[in-house]
Amino acid sequence: MQKEKCIICRKPLNGGIIINGRGICNNCEGRIIKAKPNTDFYEYYKNCIRKTLVQFIPRGVTKDCQDYHL
Repeated sequence: MQKEKCIICRKPLNGGIIINGRGICNNCEGRIIKAKPNTDFYEYYKNCIRKTLVQFIPRGVTKDCQDYHL
């Protein structure tokens, strides 16, 4: 079985978060959290996530979704 890789840095995934079966390593997760909006790093992370994850997120699905009112 092939080892999962981080969708941002492509290094082997040793911990981190899994979203729809795709992983983001601890280092990249921390960098994403610390990235300032409207910077090149922020845009890079956003594009990596968009390319890899958005295609797997169902559109228009409301069944079993919770409404969060903040």
